[in-house]
Amino acid sequence: MLIGVPRETKDGEKRVAITPAGVTALRQHGHEALVEAGAGRGSGYEDEDYCVAGGAIAATADAVWARAEVVLKVKEPLPSEYARLRPELVLFTYLHLASSEPLTRALLDSGVTAIGYETVQTDAGALPLLVPMSEIAGKMSVQIGARYLEADFGGRGVLVGGVPGVPPAEVVIIGCGVVGINAAKVAMGLGAHVTILDVDHERLRYLDDIMHGNVITVYSNSFNIARAAGYADLLVGAVLVAGARAPKLVTADMVRAMKRGAVIVDVAVDQGGCVETIRPTSHSQPTYVEHGVIHYGVPNIPAAVPRTATHALTNATLPYVLDLADYGLDDALARNPALARGLNLRTGEIIHPAVAEAFNSGDSRLNY
Repeated sequence: MLIGVPRETKDGEKRVAITPAGVTALRQHGHEALVEAGAGRGSGYEDEDYCVAGGAIAATADAVWARAEVVLKVKEPLPSEYARLRPELVLFTYLHLASSEPLTRALLDSGVTAIGYETVQTDAGALPLLVPMSEIAGKMSVQIGARYLEADFGGRGVLVGGVPGVPPAEVVIIGCGVVGINAAKVAMGLGAHVTILDVDHERLRYLDDIMHGNVITVYSNSFNIARAAGYADLLVGAVLVAGARAPKLVTADMVRAMKRGAVIVDVAVDQGGCVETIRPTSHSQPTYVEHGVIHYGVPNIPAAVPRTATHALTNATLPYVLDLADYGLDDALARNPALARGLNLRTGEIIHPAVAEAFNSGDSRLNY
């Protein structure tokens, strides 16, 4: 099978969908890899590295999209790429369709088969292709928040860890999943005063155990969220419902009551965000101020550390890519239930129930 890897075009996106080591694995299984020229440069890989690994280099993105049977990407196709989609193609990437009706319509109209990394799910409910990027985004959310709390970036001028005699920053994390736990680890390591909210008592109990009581765990409801937002210097949105839009847990009124110069980093923005006032931003223009609060809404946070992120992503996705290549789409979906759960769209139909629900599409079609 021919696997195509185009260069990413999203603002600030320096990751690539596969490392040279991943290309070698494909070759060892008898498959071909066609990589667009320059696709790996942002992650530290030159075209020669892919050639040495057994891949071929295509001069243009059009050549990759036209020849490939499976296209591997990191982020969803942009409007400039919609014309390259076609019915016989399998697209394997992060999709986050519930937050983008235009993208969903374009994919449906093209007839492409689209599998979302973020919705590949094991029998136990784990999201193995989302976890590595969530780990990175969770850790980075606190680093980012610490930077924007500095006065030079318009923040309150608060040092996250404080100093003797001066209290540390109040870091509030909404969601106790992979993003939330990794954010808590970094915030605690920097010396912040950390509060984390969730509706899952077992998750809160687990975090309390592993953090040895150094993180305050609070049951999530509107009253407790409003109270925590009111004292937060940094608020991290870390809510996830697999495949679905994130619920709006932090209202505009809650944001309006926050401290002036506080910072919101909503990692859930790629699924619509859990903060009512959040909107997607970009690495070139990452923030805006609303109600005196700095909002950071970059949906591809791990792109800032592409070397780490590309390695982590390939480690996670490669077994599933090999299944698709070794067995073909139908057999791979039949053999691998986790991969089958990742199927979002096929031949103009919405397959994933959470995506269908996001668009109130009871018959698995968008309402045109």
